[in-house]
Amino acid sequence: MPSMELILVRHTSVDVPTGICYGQSDVPVKASFPQEADRVREALEQEVTKGPFDAVYTSPLSRCTRLAEWCGYGASVRDARLMEMNFGSWELQPWDGLPDPETKPWFDDWIRTAPPGGESFLDQRRRVEAWLNEVRSQSYRRVLAFCHGGIIACAYSLCSGWPMEEVFKNQAPYGGIVHFEA
Repeated sequence: MPSMELILVRHTSVDVPTGICYGQSDVPVKASFPQEADRVREALEQEVTKGPFDAVYTSPLSRCTRLAEWCGYGASVRDARLMEMNFGSWELQPWDGLPDPETKPWFDDWIRTAPPGGESFLDQRRRVEAWLNEVRSQSYRRVLAFCHGGIIACAYSLCSGWPMEEVFKNQAPYGGIVHFEA
């Protein structure tokens, strides 16, 4: 089976105070969005010179759809499986204000333990894998997706074989573009 080139774009900087857990919350982007988005658009224009994208996807969260639209991909397929990790009742709460009895099990085993009402990294990885398997079944050569840091971390595990414990050691920056052979 021929490999597929998967190009993942992390959304631009968010306008959320440092230390706030925001996961699947639909938070705004920073005022620097036009400048950040222009850099992404220019980089994607270079990508297109290597060949067209057979399909373009986006997380339905506005920080991704807005970037997709800015870059000329407003008709991207919105897929909830590309959303960031669901932190449940921790969403929009300060990390340092979360109750220790709830956070300790998660910090001890974030791969398999879910926050209250949320999902574990393994849960997120499973939904990304389901999306990836569906996309692979289409025999696409090049796929572009606007997504989140957690999705890119899942791709490191699924496409590059990185151990799950290692996937956040090389986090894509806001507006970063990462290539995978899938």
